[in-house]
Amino acid sequence: MIYLDNSASTFVKPREVIKAVEESLIHYSANPGRSGHNASIRTAMLVEETREKLAKHFGCKDSSHVFFTANCTQALNTAILGLTKNNGHIICTENEHNSVLRPLEHLKEHGKIDYSIAFQGDKSYIDANSIKDCLKPNTYMVVCNHISNVNGDKADIKSIGEFCKQHGLIFLLDCAQSAGHEIIDMEENNISMLAIAGHKGFYAPQGIGALIVNSEFMPEPILFGGTGTNSLELFQPDIYPERLESGTLPTPAIAGLNVGIDFVESHFAEIQNKIDDLTTFVNYELRKLGLTVYTQPENSHGVIAFNIPSLSSNEVATMLNEHWEICVRGGYHCAPMKHKALGTLESGAVRVSISYFNTFTDVQRLIGAVKTIIRKNKIQVNE
Repeated sequence: MIYLDNSASTFVKPREVIKAVEESLIHYSANPGRSGHNASIRTAMLVEETREKLAKHFGCKDSSHVFFTANCTQALNTAILGLTKNNGHIICTENEHNSVLRPLEHLKEHGKIDYSIAFQGDKSYIDANSIKDCLKPNTYMVVCNHISNVNGDKADIKSIGEFCKQHGLIFLLDCAQSAGHEIIDMEENNISMLAIAGHKGFYAPQGIGALIVNSEFMPEPILFGGTGTNSLELFQPDIYPERLESGTLPTPAIAGLNVGIDFVESHFAEIQNKIDDLTTFVNYELRKLGLTVYTQPENSHGVIAFNIPSLSSNEVATMLNEHWEICVRGGYHCAPMKHKALGTLESGAVRVSISYFNTFTDVQRLIGAVKTIIRKNKIQVNE
C-alpha cells in the first residue's frame, strides 16, 4: 500500500510514538490529576510536560492556556462558540474547513452573529488586504486557515496578524495542515489562538487536538463536567486549564503527541525538505501530463489537488485504490468554499497529501498509475 492521504491523518507513525503509546497503556493509565495517588500524579506530570512542550513550540507565554481537545474540530468550535459576541461579525476565508464554516453558520442561523468570507481573487494566498475588504464596525474575530487542506494554499499570517492587532480583533488560526512542518510563532505573528490536530503533522494517534490561547481573549466552555476541582460546586471552575477540559483526557494519545513533538523538532529541517521536494516533483509531473492542477507550482506544502478530464475525482481515487493500492482522497474535503473558488463544485478534486515517511518511489508509482489511467481510458490531454 502507498499512503498519500496524510492531510486526513498520517498513517505511518514514528517508532518512538508507537512505543510511547504502548508504554502509556502500561504505566500511565490512571486518570491524570483526578486522584491523589502516585499513579494519577505520575500521569498528570506527563500531561503537563506535553502542555509545556506545545506552549514552547508555538511561542505561547502560559502553558496553562494550552487546552487539550478531542481533535482540531473541537478546538475550533471551542474558540468560535466560546467567544460568541451577540450581533457581532466574524471574517473567515475561502480556505476554511467545515469545522469553521458550520459553527459560523449555526451561529448565524440562530441570529447570534453574521460572517463574511474573504476570497483570494487573482492571488494564490490570503493576506491582510483580503481580510480588510470584509471588515465591518462590529467585526471582532478573524478565523484563518493556515494551509488549505484542498490544494495547499498558504495564508500570509504575518500581515493578517498585524492587521488584527491594529484593529483589536481576535486572530484564530487553524493549523490542522501546518502544525509540525511549518514554523508558527504566536507572539511574532500576533496570533490570539491556534488549533492543532495532533494526528497529522505531529504523528500522534487520532483523538488528540489542542487549542492554544496567547491573548487576553479566553473562550467560555462549551463542554461541562468533571474537572477534578471544585467537585461540590455545580458551576464550571474558573481555573485554567481545567475550565476548558471537562472529562477524562486521552492520556495514551497525549503520550504519543509528547514524543511526536520531540520527533518533529529533532527532524524539522528534514521534514520540511522532504515534503518540499516530493510536492514539487508530483506537481511538475502532473503538469507535464497536461492535467488540471489546482496547486500552484511554487506551493510545496505537501498538498496537491488535480483532476483528470472526463473522470470524477472519486472515480480516479477509486481506480488508484483498487488497481494500485494507492490511497488518495477524491471529493470535496469538507471545504465547500475552496471548491467554489477553484470551480470544482461538480467534480471535486483528487488530493495527494504527503508526509515525511513518503518516498520518491511512492510518488513515482502514483505518476505511473495516473499515466495508465489516462491511456486506458483514452483521455485527451494537452501535453
